[in-house]
Amino acid sequence: MHTSRWMWAIHVTHHSSEHYNLSTALRQTVMDSVGMFVPYGLLSAAGFRPESIETARGVNLLYQYWIHTETIPKLGRFEEVFNTASHHRVHHGSNSQYLDRNHGSILIIWDRLFGTFEREDEPVVYGLTKNIGTYNPLKVATHEHVDILKDVAASTTWRDRLGFTFRGPGWAYDRHREGAGGPHPLAEKATPAPAGAV
Repeated sequence: MHTSRWMWAIHVTHHSSEHYNLSTALRQTVMDSVGMFVPYGLLSAAGFRPESIETARGVNLLYQYWIHTETIPKLGRFEEVFNTASHHRVHHGSNSQYLDRNHGSILIIWDRLFGTFEREDEPVVYGLTKNIGTYNPLKVATHEHVDILKDVAASTTWRDRLGFTFRGPGWAYDRHREGAGGPHPLAEKATPAPAGAV
């Protein structure tokens, strides 16, 4: 959900809070069903019973609840294998070193294996890289979709239209720096890419 802009548009609601507490865990979007039917459908097609998938998802959500807090400190050796509050604080950080890190739900070993693990070693700044400045639930839930539509409408090639929809948010911000897509607040603050950069 962090590597495809369409999926990020669904997940961004969960990351939009500039405060980090147990209520952050409850920031789930109704749009989840629009994106998650694909992996869940593939699991069903592979032979997993839908009831088993829903049970596993429920267990995952229950585990995830307690790690949305600043109250629980680092937990020593437990942190070597399991996702903890400290690891998940990193996941919710907008600090550059924390972006797209610690994706694991219950186990942190996957992040260690795939190179996305980061320890919490500096204070975490919560929220988005560009916060939206509203508590309006409709805007919180749809602002990234609106930005995708603006980018697609302003694009002149199908490559860009598809890229703005399905490639990662970082790709979209890079294209804004190059002058593609609709006007975007991140592009206004971004420094131009060096000449010859890909």
